[in-house]
Amino acid sequence: MQQYWDPLRKKMVTATPEEKVRQWFISVLRDSAGVPEHLMMSEAALEFGQKKYRADILIWDRSGQPLGIVECKRPEVELSSAVLEQAMRYNMVLGVRWLFITNGTRTYLYKKENGVFTPQQALPSYGEM
Repeated sequence: MQQYWDPLRKKMVTATPEEKVRQWFISVLRDSAGVPEHLMMSEAALEFGQKKYRADILIWDRSGQPLGIVECKRPEVELSSAVLEQAMRYNMVLGVRWLFITNGTRTYLYKKENGVFTPQQALPSYGEM
């Protein structure tokens, strides 16, 4: 069984198609946006109502407040409004400024401006987040 090293969980994880996307996006956030590894968490547990969820990647600001949520899907999964709604549900608990949804082929970014998430064209640097 193939495995990947998850630098956020500091352990080997099973190489599922979704995990491949998660590990790829962790590297994008770290290497392209400059997000420090210690300010990201993969498979972050949260609770909304009576239901338990796991955000694929959670990004924290330097003061320890949630800054962004990443929802990862397998490459063949369409990034529909349902996927965005899933990330927004997590946001009801976390109250972040950034939402990212990706299937490794396509990635959509949303920034909260005046209480509304608006699509963004480019990956921000960590400093811009």
